[in-house]
Amino acid sequence: MHIGLDGLPLTLPKTGVGHYTFELARALANADPESKFELVYPSSYAPVARDANPAGGEVPGNLKLKRAVVGPLGRHWWSNGLPRYVRRNKIELFHGTNYDVPLWRRCATVLTIHDLSLLLYPETHQKRSVRRARRRTPLMARTADAIITPTESVRREVCELLNINAEKVFAIPEAARVSFRPMDFDSTREVRCKLGCGDEFLLAVGTIEPRKNLDVLVTAFEELARARPQSKLKLVIAGGRGWLADPFFEALKNSPARDRIVITDYLHDEELRALYASCRAFIYPSLYEGFGLPPLEAMACGAPVIASRIPALVEIAGKAASFFEPTDADNLLETILVLLEDANAREKFSFAGQTRAAEFSWQKAAHRTLEVYAIALQDFSARR
Repeated sequence: MHIGLDGLPLTLPKTGVGHYTFELARALANADPESKFELVYPSSYAPVARDANPAGGEVPGNLKLKRAVVGPLGRHWWSNGLPRYVRRNKIELFHGTNYDVPLWRRCATVLTIHDLSLLLYPETHQKRSVRRARRRTPLMARTADAIITPTESVRREVCELLNINAEKVFAIPEAARVSFRPMDFDSTREVRCKLGCGDEFLLAVGTIEPRKNLDVLVTAFEELARARPQSKLKLVIAGGRGWLADPFFEALKNSPARDRIVITDYLHDEELRALYASCRAFIYPSLYEGFGLPPLEAMACGAPVIASRIPALVEIAGKAASFFEPTDADNLLETILVLLEDANAREKFSFAGQTRAAEFSWQKAAHRTLEVYAIALQDFSARR
C-alpha cells in the first residue's frame, strides 16, 4: 500500500503536532514494512533537514520525506497541489496529521483532530486562526473517511460539536518519545548550568500562549517565593514564544519573583530530558488540552507531575499525577507545597508516573492507526 502523510508539521521547530507526525510515521513504517510511506510537503516551504529527526531510532527504509515541486497553482496545496500529487503518485490513502486533508477526493483520507481549542476557547487564539478553524474544521471532518483523536474526551467533543457519527471517530493515545527516560541528577548538571536553572526548580514546558495558563502558575510561584524568601527554588518555563504572549511577558517584567523565573525558549529533546529528570516537580497548568505530551514525557523521566484537572489530562495521567483546579492559584500553591514538603509523595508520583508512561507506546498507536486505515479504505471503496 502507498500511504501519504502530511509533512508540513515538520517544516517548523517540532512541538506536539510535529513530534506526533514523525513518531507515528516512523512507527507505522516499522509496523507495516510491506507498505510505502511518504511525509509530503510542497516546495513552497524550505527543505526539511534530514538530520533533524528526533532521537530514538533509525528511520525505516520504507519511510521517505517528499518535497513536492509545485508551481503557482500547486501552491494552493490542499485544494490543488496535494490532490494532483496524490493522483500522479497513486497514493491510496492520505493521513492529514494536522487538521487538514485534500479537498478533492482522490484517495481514502484519515484526519487527526488533536483538540478543538480554537472552537471551544477562541479567546486564547489569534482571530484569523479562529476564523479559519470555524470554516475548515467542520469541512475537513465531513470530508475525511475516518477521524483520529488522541483521547476519548476529544472524541466526544468532535462527535458533539461537529455532529460527526461516533462510528467514524477513533481515540488513539500518543506516547512519550523513547529518548525520554530517567537520568542521574549529576548527569543533568551541564544543562542546568547552561540554562541557569540551579539545583532546585519547578518546571513547566510548552509554547507560551494563553491556553497554557502560565499566569496562574506565576501567581502561585510568587506567593511561594514571598513565603520562602531564603529559598533557592526557581521556576523554569521551557517553550517558544507563541501567540498573544505579550501580556504574559509584560506581567513577568513586573513580577516580584522575576529574578527566580527562568524562560529558556525552545529546547531540544536532550535538554528537555535533563530538566524533566532533575526538577523537583513538573507543572502543567493548561486550561485545555487534547492530550498533553509534556506531562507524559515528564513522567517517563521520573518527574512528579502536577496537572490541571481537565478531562484530557485526567484521562491520560490517571492516578499518576497530582491535580489542581486550573483557575485557582491558591489551590496550585497548596498542591506544590505538598510535594515540596513530602519526599515520600514525590517518590510515589515519580514511580507511578514512570509506570503510567510505559503503558503508552508509538507501536501501539501505529497498530491501531493501521486498523483505522483499513476501515477508511473500505469506506472509500464502498462510496466509489
